[in-house]
Amino acid sequence: MAVIKVTSENFEEEVLKSNVTVLADFNADWCGPCRMLKPILDEISEENKSVKIVSINIDDEDELADEYDVTSIPCLVVFKDGAEFERSVGFRQKEDVESLIGE
Repeated sequence: MAVIKVTSENFEEEVLKSNVTVLADFNADWCGPCRMLKPILDEISEENKSVKIVSINIDDEDELADEYDVTSIPCLVVFKDGAEFERSVGFRQKEDVESLIGE
């Protein structure tokens, strides 16, 4: 499953109403650590079909970033059953991201 681009229009459907665990990557195009994390998330999304990975650009979706109190990026937020379950800020290695989502 590829990483899904999420906006305020599809956030509720893709994240809050998802019947699987969601890893939301709050990021920005200009952020170096975000760009370093992207291939790791792409790889995990292809290897792990039990988790949905979504990407949220904070420059385009500042209201979502404010609503979820994203003050530093990259910010990975794990959602289970429509609620925030876990959070990590900053670049993480693949095994750290997998640990975050419980894999």
